[in-house]
Amino acid sequence: MKKHVLVLIFAFLMLTACSSQQTQGTPISSFSFMNQHSQEFGMEQLEGKVWIADFIFTNCETVCPPMTAKMAELQQEIKEKEYDVEFVSFSVDPGNDTPEKLNEYLTHFTNNDDHWNVLTGYTQDEIEKFALEEFQTLVHKPDSTDQVLHGVNFYVINSDGVIVNEFGFTEPDLTESILKEIEKQ
Repeated sequence: MKKHVLVLIFAFLMLTACSSQQTQGTPISSFSFMNQHSQEFGMEQLEGKVWIADFIFTNCETVCPPMTAKMAELQQEIKEKEYDVEFVSFSVDPGNDTPEKLNEYLTHFTNNDDHWNVLTGYTQDEIEKFALEEFQTLVHKPDSTDQVLHGVNFYVINSDGVIVNEFGFTEPDLTESILKEIEKQ
């Protein structure tokens, strides 16, 4: 198992390094999935809004908890600045991540999910295809482990539904960089 975790960490770092800055200008196609409150949520609810997206899963043993903590930090900073920004986290393990599990997971990081939707309600194949086609990032669930390989970037999407920038989770000054990008929108 330890060997699998090391391989996953290496793959995460490679995905981050290889995918940086590939998605700028990419419009996100319409989607509608289920959030942590078992409500439909998608592009219709995001129309005309700036949003930040990432990919996570609830039983992640490596990067997802610190990524979600960073998203919660961003949420707090954005709230203090009174920016109108939505947060969207796509589960890359929909077979395991029910709305109830996603809701419980999120409560470990924030007590305010008014503008944060953690999504599921699709198949593994659908999220792998969606991540690749819409965000140009890989998602893969190997048969040999319950861990999922996925990119570790944060994506800023403008009010027209177009990815305007992406930021690797390990970037220095990540919060400040994302806030500067949001201020441009």
